[in-house]
Amino acid sequence: MSNILEVQNIVKNYSNHRALDDVSLVVPKGIIFGLLGPNGAGKTSLIRIVNQITGPDEGHVIFNGEPLQEKHIYQIGYLPEERGLYKKMKVGEQLLYLARLKGLSKSEAMDKLRYWFEKFDIKTWWEKNVEDLSKGMQQKIQFVATVLHEPKLIILDEPFSGFDPINANLIKDEIFELKEKGSTIIFSTHRMESVEELCDHVALIDKSKKVLDGPKSKIKEQFKSDTYSITYQGELDLNNEYFDISGITEIESELNAATLKLKTQISSNELIKRLISEVELKSFKENIPSMNDIFIRVVSGSF
Repeated sequence: MSNILEVQNIVKNYSNHRALDDVSLVVPKGIIFGLLGPNGAGKTSLIRIVNQITGPDEGHVIFNGEPLQEKHIYQIGYLPEERGLYKKMKVGEQLLYLARLKGLSKSEAMDKLRYWFEKFDIKTWWEKNVEDLSKGMQQKIQFVATVLHEPKLIILDEPFSGFDPINANLIKDEIFELKEKGSTIIFSTHRMESVEELCDHVALIDKSKKVLDGPKSKIKEQFKSDTYSITYQGELDLNNEYFDISGITEIESELNAATLKLKTQISSNELIKRLISEVELKSFKENIPSMNDIFIRVVSGSF
């Protein structure tokens, strides 16, 4: 798999503050890439550099195999957290204007606008002023403006802000469809449940440095604690010598349920074998850390 974006040793300073400190990232084509971090970590500074709003003090950005250039802006779609629509301008006129800025001819833009207005069932919005729309309706318009020119790289910064659950699901479906059509999406958010649902790969920036990077599945594997939740029927004494010498530690238990932690010398299969010799095992589940758990552990330094 080739890469759509490579960020190499980026440094960015603002006065006496270092916003990015030797940050490197690789974004493969055709994935949803989660760019995470607490407020002030440096995410927005990096996004602005990729969009050529600002430039790095040190380092390089490679876009689709070439050093980042002005021409590449036509292949990038950017939905900023702080939305930037002209509130006094009519919706249709504004989207046509923004499409032309991205290099589309008027006829190309009109064809694509018809498609999106029908798809989102917003044909009656064409003559409305942006200021007359609700926040969620404005979000839909901004999303259309971001993807209208069919960019190779789409950068979404908190894309679900202002959406009710129904419209949030609509946008999620569109994100998956854009990925299926070949776009790469960089997804920046504080909503870890969205990261769980959408992202293939995750990078975490904290205090201007990259502190975590990799496929989501491998990161979850890295942070596993070898704990298991079980339910059962029967009498199970987890404190007896049999279980202690087998490398099983009780974390907590209640009636017919327990959470167990394995020591390194035994496997989950061995645990199941020993459990079913004592009780009727009803359920057995490995406890995989959520991205929210991992985020908190990394940022707080408790790992």
